[in-house]
Amino acid sequence: MSELSTLARPYAEAVFKRALETETTAQWSTTLGFVAAVVNDIKFAAIIDNPKVSDEKLISLLLDICGQQTTTESESFLKLLVQNNRLILADSIYKLYEAQKAEKEGYIDVDVSTAYAFTKEDEKKFSATLGKELNKVVRLTIQVDKSLIGGFIAKAGDLVIDGSVKGQLQIMQKTLQ
Repeated sequence: MSELSTLARPYAEAVFKRALETETTAQWSTTLGFVAAVVNDIKFAAIIDNPKVSDEKLISLLLDICGQQTTTESESFLKLLVQNNRLILADSIYKLYEAQKAEKEGYIDVDVSTAYAFTKEDEKKFSATLGKELNKVVRLTIQVDKSLIGGFIAKAGDLVIDGSVKGQLQIMQKTLQ
């Protein structure tokens, strides 16, 4: 995974720099997300790995699938990825691009797993508290995971906050062993 990020970083940085220059960060975000989803599709991944499929056919198929999701500039970028055998990096490029965009715009995406669903009020309080700690505007994605027993696990980039009962029990178990 880290190798893919290393390879993807220059592409993500170049796209982000160009998106800032042309004031098209939202459009690039949509395009990169769509391309990442296409490349992650099992059927399309098989086509990428097929040596019988030429670069031209792969580019043509990809652009047909993407349709209105691309611009002339993003089409050129996709052609570059295919020609350099880097289309497999699409998901990593998208994630790195989104991280740069979030940093520039002053927000952070946080994935939260909770044992029980948050009320709207709980969600606002949690977001505000986390925002103060991280000095950013927090955008939450919340999912319920009953296996946590109680509490939550919050993931923001490399930061993981484990406030779950399950996590505390695992720490106790390691301590007792």
